[in-house]
Amino acid sequence: MIQIIRAKLHGMRVTDANLEYQGSITLDPELCERVGIYPLEFVDIWNKSNGARIQTYVILGEPGSRCCVLNGSAARHCQPGDKIIIAAREYVTRAELHDIKPKVLTFTKDNEIDQELYYDVYATEDREFNFRIMNGDNVVDFRESARKTAT
Repeated sequence: MIQIIRAKLHGMRVTDANLEYQGSITLDPELCERVGIYPLEFVDIWNKSNGARIQTYVILGEPGSRCCVLNGSAARHCQPGDKIIIAAREYVTRAELHDIKPKVLTFTKDNEIDQELYYDVYATEDREFNFRIMNGDNVVDFRESARKTAT
């Protein structure tokens, strides 16, 4: 078995940090449903603003709020306005890699969905494993995608 990314919220802005709460990250359930992240699921959080990398579990906030609230000790690593990546993982076999299509949402500065993408692992005659980012039926240029998410 290998561990892969299963779902990703890329470039969300932290809307609040609540040190006194017991722990977790509070997310808008509409966004979680769209990408396939579940309540109580452990997720990785990578802070693009300060480089912190932490893990916590998901609780659901108000639908439509676009909230992204770090709670408990996680609040020490992420502050309002920080740009973060939230990733869920899954164990799969090598054979399953071709069938899994991890969903990725990218965001505007107001946590509105900017792009709905997915990752695609595919085989060719020359290579068993190839990778591309897809937007619907269109291949996304890696460099263009990186420039867009840097803003």
